[in-house]
Amino acid sequence: MDKFDTNVSSKEGFGSVEKVVLLTFLSAVILMAILGNLLVMVAVCWDRQLRKIKTNYFIVSLAFADLLVSVLVMPFGAIELVQDIWIYGEMFCLVRTSLDVLLTTASIFHLCCISLDRYYAICCQPLVYRNKMTPLRIALMLGGCWVIPTFISFLPIMQGWNNIGIIDLIEKRKFNQNSNSTYCVFMVNKPYAITCSVVAFYIPFLLMVLAYYRIYVTAKEHAHQIQMLQRAGASSESRPQSADQHSTHRMRTETKAAKTLCIIMGCFCLCWAPFFVTNIVDPFIDYSVPGQVWTAFLWLGYINSGLNPFLYAFLNKSFRRAFLIILCCDDERYRRPSILGQTVPCSTTTINGSTHVLSSGTETDRKKLWNKEEKIDQTIQMSKRKRKKKASLSYEGLILLGRKSCFKEGK
Repeated sequence: MDKFDTNVSSKEGFGSVEKVVLLTFLSAVILMAILGNLLVMVAVCWDRQLRKIKTNYFIVSLAFADLLVSVLVMPFGAIELVQDIWIYGEMFCLVRTSLDVLLTTASIFHLCCISLDRYYAICCQPLVYRNKMTPLRIALMLGGCWVIPTFISFLPIMQGWNNIGIIDLIEKRKFNQNSNSTYCVFMVNKPYAITCSVVAFYIPFLLMVLAYYRIYVTAKEHAHQIQMLQRAGASSESRPQSADQHSTHRMRTETKAAKTLCIIMGCFCLCWAPFFVTNIVDPFIDYSVPGQVWTAFLWLGYINSGLNPFLYAFLNKSFRRAFLIILCCDDERYRRPSILGQTVPCSTTTINGSTHVLSSGTETDRKKLWNKEEKIDQTIQMSKRKRKKKASLSYEGLILLGRKSCFKEGK
């Protein structure tokens, strides 16, 4: 989000050493945002498993919005901050400011949609999630993330609705008579400050808090269910537990995804909350917030655009594997293990429908594997006999009920 209330450039300028340090830091932030978001987009487009997850459509669109922020917004803000002058004209100042508001608001809306998607996936039954998160609904949500921000960015800024009543103050701050410099000043009146902040930050923030609270409660319930399943599995090892294992794996995956997205949302709040709180307060205290404070809060928000890819890399195993494969030039070590990918000639054995390689193991290992095969087969046969026994008992019960009813009717 651009300079919402006052000129954020330093009116005192910087020394040579300060300019080098500042330029190095800002360049690192911009480069981190560009490369990180490009990596996320390439990873999802390249990895078929990542494309199957509906949430990742929002993540790709979010990465695209953050990428545009780092390419179209950050560089011009960095140049103005370092050089202490705006050299691109008044019209481009309006365009750049509108893009800033549009893209940063779109980024926030994407995070809100991700939280709602996770809410339906974790707090609702799988069938409910599939019915609600259809491809059409996902497309409409993504469209809303890009269309709605235009009504608080290009439309009011180009029409000048944001500076009604404060035009004289804006003209005064556009020029620095001491250094004869021109700035790209974006100040807003009280109605626009409240409206824009509520739409761009406070409403999405409230929805995210409610969604993640419900996710947290459900995650605790899932953790309790996992413990119960583990205890039940330890007490009855003889019964097949494929359904329980699948349910446990699903619960663990959903819980970990919820934790990851909660951390992402927490970083987002830390990055943008100071800016939007100051954005509402400043018009009511006669625009007295210092420019240096605005600069710090503004770039703290920009850092969020480069932070998300690194959160995915460190907290999401699927993204981490995809990043390693891309960065290591498709190294086989980081690929998903595949049974079909075995090319070394070796002896194999089949256990419960899955092939296991025996070439690199010793005779003891082979015996252990064969014993495991026998145990699994015995378990399967035992479960089949139990099901047949239950079915036969049920059938005999139905026959007895039929005979009873016939006897009563005959009587």
